[in-house]
Amino acid sequence: MYIALLSYTAPRNEVDYALAEHAEWLRGHFARGLFLVSGKGGEDHDQVILTRPCLRGKLDAVLASDPLVVQHLAHYSVIEFSATRTAQEFHAINEALAS
Repeated sequence: MYIALLSYTAPRNEVDYALAEHAEWLRGHFARGLFLVSGKGGEDHDQVILTRPCLRGKLDAVLASDPLVVQHLAHYSVIEFSATRTAQEFHAINEALAS
């Protein structure tokens, strides 16, 4: 699994113009089953995405296709981890990890 941390590299008013495209890009990857959770980050990161396990090269290619990255408005940092415990509410994630 991965945590992808998105940080804006351009002023927010420039980023705002590409957010609709970014939202559509997110929807597509949720529909394809790669993304599990996304949302606003804290002070250090503007957005956070939790993904299913996949090849790192595949994830890098997907993140590089984000309109915010393509337009040089943001970049990603990625943390890889193996979830060994999850809450019952994440039962579907438990099943995904088992397969």
